[in-house]
Amino acid sequence: MTYIVADPCVNCRYTDCALVCPVDAFHLDDDMLVINPETCIDCDACVPECPVEAIFAEDKLPSEWSSFTQINADRALSGLPTINVRL
Repeated sequence: MTYIVADPCVNCRYTDCALVCPVDAFHLDDDMLVINPETCIDCDACVPECPVEAIFAEDKLPSEWSSFTQINADRALSGLPTINVRL
């Protein structure tokens, strides 16, 4: 299982979640952050840091945002830069 960044993150730009990630699993895209499913260790540290409640465990992702599982994987694995600083 991994964590997924979903729709509420689009155009958000808060990066507190990325600051607490111990494995630098967050990547910065033009309109949102995404989590690399190959790097995420399911520690849950990012979830309480998200001010817009956009991060979900994969098995708790609301069905209307199910496409974000693939969006996170595709974008994170496309070579986007990792992010671990506040913007």
